[in-house]
Amino acid sequence: MNDEASRSDTPRKERREPYRVRLPGFVSEEDVGLGDAIKRATSTAGIRPCGGCGRRATALNRWMVFSGRHPR
Repeated sequence: MNDEASRSDTPRKERREPYRVRLPGFVSEEDVGLGDAIKRATSTAGIRPCGGCGRRATALNRWMVFSGRHPR
């Protein structure tokens, strides 16, 4: 059997969990994504969001999440 053919039949879109970084005292009990944290910081600095900012924030949120609680 051809290994390449069997690999192409399997779906490649596997949803990975984001990396979790625990920051007790700095982050509330609610999870905050990296993209959301950057968006808040740039908004506070007075930088207006562009069209790509939302897409980048979503991608960064899928990559890393800050949490204030213990991992499950």
